[in-house]
Amino acid sequence: MMYRILADLTVIVHFAYVSFVLFGLLLTMIGWAMKWNWIRNGWFRCVHLAMILIVVVEAWLGITCPLTDLENWLRAMAGQEAYRGDFIANWLHDAMFFEASPWVFTLAYSLFAAVVVATWIWIPPRLRKQRLAPLP
Repeated sequence: MMYRILADLTVIVHFAYVSFVLFGLLLTMIGWAMKWNWIRNGWFRCVHLAMILIVVVEAWLGITCPLTDLENWLRAMAGQEAYRGDFIANWLHDAMFFEASPWVFTLAYSLFAAVVVATWIWIPPRLRKQRLAPLP
């Protein structure tokens, strides 16, 4: 039972990772249009860029995502087939994964990362705190 719960939690973490990457870019673009200041936060932008670059490097090197491997191992330990589970776990999994050739995913990840990198030029983050002018 514990392995099954951990596998389901792994799916939720995986979904959160994917959501942060997708919605981070979307919010950056919307935030630029709406003049939201927080979208230029250096920590947010650096973490976002690092997360998509990890995905791209894994795809280029043909490495299976460690979260996918962990989920499959946990499901096997629970005596389940990979990618089976509760309704929520199945729904989250099906929302993230679909069938296509590996090159399609590599291309999609690479293009997505290129857009994220472009936002660093188009909507540059603030990487240092602005210093206030000294009082007279």
